Amino acid sequence: MEGRWDGFRGGPDWGAKIPGLARRHGTKSGLRGPVLERLVTQTEPLLKGRIASVRGTVLEIDVEGAVPSIGAALECAAGQGRVVAVVQAHVGTRRLRAIALDETRGLRCGAHVHGDGRPLQVPVGRGLLGRVVDLRGTPLDGGGAIVADDHRPLRRPPPPPWARRPWMKVYETGIKVIDLFCPFVQGGRAAVFGGAGVGKTIVLTEFIHNAVAGFKGVAVFAGIGERSREGLELWGEMRRRGVLDRTALVFGQMNETPGARFMVGEAALSIAEYFRDDLGQDVMFVVDNIYRHVQAGMEVSGLLGRLPSRVGYQPTLAADLAAIEERITATHRGGMLSVQAVYVPADDYGDPAVTHAFWHIDSALVLSRAVAAEGYYPAVDPLSSVSKALDATFVGQRHCDVAEDARRLLARHEELRDVISMLGVDELSPEDRTLVGRAKRLRNFLTQPFFVTESFTALQGRWVSMADTLEGVAAILEGRCDALPEDSLFMMGALSEVLHG
Repeated sequence: MEGRWDGFRGGPDWGAKIPGLARRHGTKSGLRGPVLERLVTQTEPLLKGRIASVRGTVLEIDVEGAVPSIGAALECAAGQGRVVAVVQAHVGTRRLRAIALDETRGLRCGAHVHGDGRPLQVPVGRGLLGRVVDLRGTPLDGGGAIVADDHRPLRRPPPPPWARRPWMKVYETGIKVIDLFCPFVQGGRAAVFGGAGVGKTIVLTEFIHNAVAGFKGVAVFAGIGERSREGLELWGEMRRRGVLDRTALVFGQMNETPGARFMVGEAALSIAEYFRDDLGQDVMFVVDNIYRHVQAGMEVSGLLGRLPSRVGYQPTLAADLAAIEERITATHRGGMLSVQAVYVPADDYGDPAVTHAFWHIDSALVLSRAVAAEGYYPAVDPLSSVSKALDATFVGQRHCDVAEDARRLLARHEELRDVISMLGVDELSPEDRTLVGRAKRLRNFLTQPFFVTESFTALQGRWVSMADTLEGVAAILEGRCDALPEDSLFMMGALSEVLHG
């Protein structure tokens, strides 16, 4: 059948849930038959060669005839299976260096290599909605073969400036602390920064839950280098919530080779671009975790023998990030809103990977370990989170004024913490005691139970409109809630819920 993608369904891993996600069986490539018959259109003469050396997942190949360009896909014979590799460098006039996307067990020197010089491609189209696939479109959910509308190269140039559409509209997430301090914009790039265990994936999952339910377009999720368990949990949660049928999930989990993890983000983005540019739909592009893309690039760079730069990162760090981030934009054909998780190693926000990611982000939501330790969830640091959309042009003057007053109140509370810890609240002036009480009420009000954590917290999730968030924060700042107990605002929704029960 034209456009049909034959994917190998892997053996059991979590019972019969997502059998191929963490471990695959069968051929090395995970596909039935020759990979390149599906990955590329064979209209040019085949390139032939032999493997000269195998070092980990790096292959040196002696080529007969024309040398393929950087990025070309190759297929290598490996015992009874096959390994797909992508050209990364030319070493002389007849030797090239490629990175394998599969385990190289079974490869040997002298094994035959062939290809047609075309880049690796991924199937795209409506047939991917509701499915879990890898970077080559191989099903990982135990379902049938993917029926593709077309195929697209993984690496593509970003849209030219004249084709881009500037973002103008703020996107309501329903999460109070985000909508107040760090509003997201349609067509922009938002990121959730945080160290290990502070709730990045939970915030992303809640955002997907809130957004997809009222979103008219489709969502594409790129799982880059994260735990297979988290992929299973996300898949199960989206299926329970009834939003899976409008979402495509593309996984390159941490058990995959560095090459596969490095390229899976580009594969997911090519799928998202097809929905945006060819089908004219708005797309929500969610990435967990963009730092793992950088980390995989660092591994690939080291395997290829490149000299490292600061902190051991690849010398092409800026270019590797820009190759993905610059493709994420709204065009005149459709919009694209991107939300990305960014792991902060050792909570060091001066890390080169983190600072390079900041360059591309319009809305930066910072999760704090100190805030999480105090029991405030989501553990957002309002004083560190920033958004270019927090401007009167986009959110209105009242929103800007309320957010600025709230930040000023919380900053003053931070200044008084040392005095309170040494002398106690009673030693403060009456004005400062009032300020501290309002700051605590504000922090409690900005907590919120999530829908995706209902089974763990036994608290019903809340979606709060931006108007209700502003009204509640303004009431606290103006002193209209001074008579309310501080705990009455903790883990609640809109202020009206507290006042009227």
